Amino acid sequence: MRVKTLMFSFKCNQPVKGKAEWLRGFFADQFREYVLIHHHLDDNKLNYSFPLIQYKILNEKPVVIGINEGTEVLQRLYPELSYIRLGSKEFQIIEQTLIIRTDDLTVTPEIKSYSFITPWLALNEKNYEKYQKFGILSKRKELLESILVGNILSMSKSLGYTVTEPIRAEINNFKEVFIRLKEVPMLGFLGTFSVNFEIPDYWGIGKSVSRGFGTIKKTDQ
Repeated sequence: MRVKTLMFSFKCNQPVKGKAEWLRGFFADQFREYVLIHHHLDDNKLNYSFPLIQYKILNEKPVVIGINEGTEVLQRLYPELSYIRLGSKEFQIIEQTLIIRTDDLTVTPEIKSYSFITPWLALNEKNYEKYQKFGILSKRKELLESILVGNILSMSKSLGYTVTEPIRAEINNFKEVFIRLKEVPMLGFLGTFSVNFEIPDYWGIGKSVSRGFGTIKKTDQ
């Protein structure tokens, strides 16, 4: 399946050291008329499909990713931005970069290698308990690999791609990292994995990808 990706990054008058969820909140406040921006439906319920606009802060630079219809929304919005506000701090935008590309989202005959460049939120309440009960590393690794496959299947289904072949994922290494999401402490993971699936660079997988978590990038084979 071919998908459209837009990567909108901007350089500010000083390094940006805030949270991606604050960036998402700023866009939601500024552009409330676009559901894809804030992912809330008219009845104030959350849209739980794969987010087509994702917010990240990478190397102290704000980055917004648009996917398919999300690319069209961002193209309309980016000329209107001259500053961003994260929390109580305002940053002036001095340079904008807009990259539009066409990517593959598909099962592949060869194995692809990726790294998580932001923490992957793999666990919900139920599988967090299961993860903690597993006392040995191999069992925890198997659980995370099955969750990773589930994340890819869920993303594919949301985007209209039917996976017709088995997905084989292997987590090569991982480490636990503790983060705070909406001031709630959570367990995330960094590391690398291999899978017979093509995922576009800088997309997020897992939970809370619209808030910058689970961002992946291909690594050298």
